[in-house]
Amino acid sequence: MADSEISSPAKLLPDAIYHAEKPGTPLLRLVTTRAREGMLDGAWWPHSRRICAELPGLVTALTEYLGPIDRVGVDACAWEGLPTRLIIDDRIVHIDSFPVGDDTVLITPGDGDHFSLLVVPPQATTDAARAAMARAVQAHTTTAEQILIDTGANEARPRPGPPAHT
Repeated sequence: MADSEISSPAKLLPDAIYHAEKPGTPLLRLVTTRAREGMLDGAWWPHSRRICAELPGLVTALTEYLGPIDRVGVDACAWEGLPTRLIIDDRIVHIDSFPVGDDTVLITPGDGDHFSLLVVPPQATTDAARAAMARAVQAHTTTAEQILIDTGANEARPRPGPPAHT
């Protein structure tokens, strides 16, 4: 795929496209069938664990496919600097955080439906991330945690510590 074809903020990614994405573009893969038979609806590979830096790109990309996003549910233990809401593309997006440790992010568009995405750890290797993202969109997949274990994408997975006091 030529660089000129990679102009939108994010897109459904075939396996061979990871190296061609522009820096800072959210790496996202979604189920492409309406049946949504699996436990997960896709996968997201953020560049860091800084939610305020990563979430706007994800929400902007998903809005193109799902419509406006109202809420995002995240694991409180997995992200740095969790606000209760962000303004993204002139819309308020509420952020629900729970200490669940389930390696997913839950997206709720305005219609109230829920979409569950595997979160591939930022430090995962390209091969491990590609494998985890491919497994996440399979209809008969296992849990997010098991996908990360099976693909090696969760190795050396640091969790952010408490904020530094200044």
